[in-house]
Amino acid sequence: MKHTDKAEKISITLPPDMLNIIREKVKDGAYASTSEVIREAMRLWQRQEEEHSAILASIKARLEQSAHSGEPVSLDRVFEKLEQLHQQRISATSDEKL
Repeated sequence: MKHTDKAEKISITLPPDMLNIIREKVKDGAYASTSEVIREAMRLWQRQEEEHSAILASIKARLEQSAHSGEPVSLDRVFEKLEQLHQQRISATSDEKL
């Protein structure tokens, strides 16, 4: 947290298992306080949200690019081409063994 930011005290309700984990981490010395644990959890959540937004933006951009990349190709044609390439590879492999 920045020193210029003002912290605001809030109250949250957690299930006992979550609260026990937080208290154990503080007791073990991993964190100085329960507030520190919650702040760390919020930072991780914010990072996850930012990454999720970036991934969605990337997917949307790729879909947009794909939509404008030319004529669509039928799945039948794609599978025919894949089968053809597969057969060529099998033939090349068997020719190498001879």
